[in-house]
Amino acid sequence: MNLSKLGVNYISDRLKDTKESGLVLGRVALPHKRLYRVFTGQGEWLAEISGRLRFEAETSGDFPAVGDWVYMRPREDEKKGTIVDIVPRFSQISRKAPGDPAVEQITAANVNTIFLVNALNRDFNIRRIERYLSLAWESGANPVIVLSKADIGDRIEEKVRQAESVAFGVPIHVISAHEGMGMDELRSYVREGETAALLGSSGAGKSTMMNFFLNENRQAVQEVREGDDRGRHTTTHRELFMIPDGGVLIDTPGMRAIELWESEEGFQQSFADVEELAQACKFTDCSHHQEPGCAVQAAILAGDLDHSRLKSYLKLKKELEYLARKKDKRAMIQDKNRWKQISKSMRKKRR
Repeated sequence: MNLSKLGVNYISDRLKDTKESGLVLGRVALPHKRLYRVFTGQGEWLAEISGRLRFEAETSGDFPAVGDWVYMRPREDEKKGTIVDIVPRFSQISRKAPGDPAVEQITAANVNTIFLVNALNRDFNIRRIERYLSLAWESGANPVIVLSKADIGDRIEEKVRQAESVAFGVPIHVISAHEGMGMDELRSYVREGETAALLGSSGAGKSTMMNFFLNENRQAVQEVREGDDRGRHTTTHRELFMIPDGGVLIDTPGMRAIELWESEEGFQQSFADVEELAQACKFTDCSHHQEPGCAVQAAILAGDLDHSRLKSYLKLKKELEYLARKKDKRAMIQDKNRWKQISKSMRKKRR
């Protein structure tokens, strides 16, 4: 395989010499439970993670993710390897892992463009788009909003205006992958050597888009439910594909619930309009409810800001503050346990 087509140029300044070390560079295409499928210059390999890397990993974010570039000790006769190191990422899409603990889940790494896919049927949700934008801006990749299923959508112009009202400066494309409408415009984001990731809820049309780019029915496609236009999870894992026209696409499972992770900067960028208004409030700690001199409430009364936009802003801000408190508590516990292990090790050495 040609590593340039896989996007190696975007991490060239982060690489070390593999000739002297005898290591092989590759890109993770599919993480399994204990094994990884890795694309290399010698073809497709299976790899396991080294004991050292496993021991040093403190969280799941320290393990290889789809899209990661990794160094492997080769077993070339078997087309297998052992992953001994991960190349520093230039971008990563992270969210809070499902469940109570404050744990990071990396959806994809080293991505240039994120296609935020939202169907134009009854599952269209502007509040979900706001969350996706916060996640995308924080990742370091460039977001692109894709409004899919235009062939069966309704009130399309109205929904485009809604998307424009929350996506400042973000490209918006109306497409129908089933009919090929608007798909040529999306190809420009996936040029040779560049990586795009598909994010969206189940039933949004990601698998149909992927099949269009691959020129084959690689990903399973299922009909959405008639009652609410929501789909089943047709994609059950994250996987990297090389597309025939050049470029790389990463498909991801549908995400109904989007719990943000370290999205303070992304949140501020996604809600830049509210943040700018808040700067003009009389009190710096204004909660934007009933305080005198609140510029945000004044904008709502004047019709310059929708109340639902403020409600979404306050809800996401509260979530991020809660997550920050949980992460601080978790960090304190981890630090305490680490010092216990150090003390225990020191006592053993004295004996």
